[in-house]
Amino acid sequence: MEVQLLESTSDPERLVCQAARNDYMEEFVAETPFERAMAEIGGDSLAEQKETLIHHLLEHGHYGPFEHPHATFAVKGISRSCLAQITRHRHASFDVQSMRYVAFDDVDPDDVRDGEMVVVPPSTSDPDWVGRNQQSGPVDETTAQRRERLFRETVADAVAAYQELLELGMPPEDARFVLPIGTKVNMVMTVNVRMLMHIADMRAAGDAQWEIRRMTERILELAAEWCPITFEYYDSEMKGRKNRLAP
Repeated sequence: MEVQLLESTSDPERLVCQAARNDYMEEFVAETPFERAMAEIGGDSLAEQKETLIHHLLEHGHYGPFEHPHATFAVKGISRSCLAQITRHRHASFDVQSMRYVAFDDVDPDDVRDGEMVVVPPSTSDPDWVGRNQQSGPVDETTAQRRERLFRETVADAVAAYQELLELGMPPEDARFVLPIGTKVNMVMTVNVRMLMHIADMRAAGDAQWEIRRMTERILELAAEWCPITFEYYDSEMKGRKNRLAP
């Protein structure tokens, strides 16, 4: 899996502060110098004033201003299972690699056994892995080896069947039905700051499914560089409060 920041609102926290000050100013914010708009906010510098105001907004649940800055992330190599989870967050916008127009007819089924084209869960080879809703605990090495062999052979067989169906003239949009839900896909997602914090509440939580949790954590690392005051406060003071920011 790979996550990159494609595009984002420049100076997002300045925009958050401008939107927030708009609510309490007589002057028109678009015609007011930023320093004057922030004059009533505590702090010895403009940077400290921004931090004061952003912390105040988050602490008091004034989340509207955080809906203005947007970021666009490109995500490479997540499973269709992960995709189904993240696209439930309908306030984000998505573009997804098409399996109608992108055919996997040149993928070697032997490479699939090594993780090419299909996401391989940690539990495939880790005998100590215990996932959510798992009915049994850790297994012995022999069972783990059988589990890994069965997984890799099954996905390789599915890809081989997909390619044979293409050779027999079936259109890719129909042949794809036999591919595993773990088939890798690339995605572009645009999200505002408030929605990203809500997604993190749900998908970076300890009981979230491992793949979407890893993806969300990587997105948060990039968000912390883009919007540092907000996500430092979120990580230290607010992280994990489920449904707190539900739209």
